[in-house]
Amino acid sequence: MTHYSPPAGGDRETGGNVEEFGYRQAMQRGTGRFASFAVAFAFVSIATGIFTTYGAVLNSSGPAGIWTWPIVIVGQLAVAFIFGSLAARIPVTGYSYQWMSRLANPVLGWIIGWISFTFLAIVVVAVDYTIASTVMPVLLGYEGTPLNAWVITSVVLLAQAVLVALSTKWTERVNNFAVTAELIGMIALVLLLLGVGFVAKEVNVANLFSTGAVSSEGYLGFGTLTSAGPWMLGFLLGAFTIVGFESAANLAEETKDPARVVPRAMWQAVLASGVLGFLFLVAVTLLAGDPVELAKSGTPVADVISRVLGPVVGTALLVLVVIAIFACGMVILMTGVRLVWAMSRDRRFPGWQALSQVSPRFGTPLKATVFMLVVGELILAIFSTRTDALFGLFAAATLLPAIIYTGTVVMYVVKRRTLPPSKGFDLGRWEIPVIVVALVWLVFELLLFRDASFVEPWIYVLIMLALGAAYLAYLLATKGVRGLAMPDMHSIDAALTADTTGTATGTGAGTAAENGSGSGSVRDGRAEGRHQR
Repeated sequence: MTHYSPPAGGDRETGGNVEEFGYRQAMQRGTGRFASFAVAFAFVSIATGIFTTYGAVLNSSGPAGIWTWPIVIVGQLAVAFIFGSLAARIPVTGYSYQWMSRLANPVLGWIIGWISFTFLAIVVVAVDYTIASTVMPVLLGYEGTPLNAWVITSVVLLAQAVLVALSTKWTERVNNFAVTAELIGMIALVLLLLGVGFVAKEVNVANLFSTGAVSSEGYLGFGTLTSAGPWMLGFLLGAFTIVGFESAANLAEETKDPARVVPRAMWQAVLASGVLGFLFLVAVTLLAGDPVELAKSGTPVADVISRVLGPVVGTALLVLVVIAIFACGMVILMTGVRLVWAMSRDRRFPGWQALSQVSPRFGTPLKATVFMLVVGELILAIFSTRTDALFGLFAAATLLPAIIYTGTVVMYVVKRRTLPPSKGFDLGRWEIPVIVVALVWLVFELLLFRDASFVEPWIYVLIMLALGAAYLAYLLATKGVRGLAMPDMHSIDAALTADTTGTATGTGAGTAAENGSGSGSVRDGRAEGRHQR
């Protein structure tokens, strides 16, 4: 195997020059348009989200809970547009951590980065656990238990880590294949379910408006101070599924023309997932048979597919679902690795000395990958003996991105008039309507978590925040607030020119770019490169 050679700087005209942000180009820039879209789509993974949460929605909201899905899509699409606007201005690995640190405050940036890490660490376990708990038992015909779910999930997580650690190119190839298979498979699944269902006269339109085993009294109500109404809980179906589109932004330094490609990848992934996912939900609900009985199953979606399409076709399509879920977990792991590496590069993550390294042989953050694998296995072990592990995992994995999205959108609102110029995507006259939709949706989503059933996710969040706060206190005590300053966004050409003429007095762009850390900055020439909107 040939050794990896660090690439030269990116394309300055298309926002692909990381030296502009005080870093050197550490990894190969080879991710194209489809691969970027595939990363965002795979993280969202409608197959994963629906297989994971449909049963919970049947029990909390009944079949009619699926009508919350279109509202979630509108809200998340607005969030994706705002994230795209930020990614077009600061196309650097680390997404919300980078944006918050540079545009608001490095301390707030560290906090949002730590919350992002806790989200990615738990959601990869939640996704991989789906394979073991809701698909494999039906596919292979065995009874699922917490023990075998633990073992299978552990093996799946290890296989994903091996791919991410050894080759980004092969990780993307596997993901591209999986996303293509998921798109084709989900479309085929919808058509076959509806076609066979109508022919066999198993379609029941009344299911679409049924509350199932859930009482219809107060069904549409908002609930109380400590509980959300039955239909309101249905929003968690879409809120858990339509997240992670921002993963494309976390590979910005490996993407060609990131300022244009990444924003498009994010909103297209949300839209494609939203439309296809809703069609699939409608098809499954129409063919649910008795929704009260189906709600008792631990594998309701797989049960419907096997019953309607038979063992052969049903098995083939379930294999495609396993591939899609595997790719989803793999992309989440890769996203988490890139975030850990980005924060370590700025010397702001525990163990940054090792985690900031890029393997000279593989061209990947190898040690950061091993770290994410170990954290994932530890979280899995904590949840392994619980029969309700899946609910606890997906609840925490829904709460955390809601916090991240809200913090990032609020930051955008506060700083939108002083943002650096866009290099490829701008909201233009639609900015205010998009902001309003995003804020209304995110506030509503956070209010859902007042329900008493989400006490444990809140405890997990508070524990992780406490750990993060302890390390942040250590950073502030040893470095101070100034020690957390990010590399300046400046004109590298102006800095080099100033250096050549002997007028530069700062640390120097070459030093910052060479070190690839946040310790270097350039003072001279900054006014020429920094722009106001």
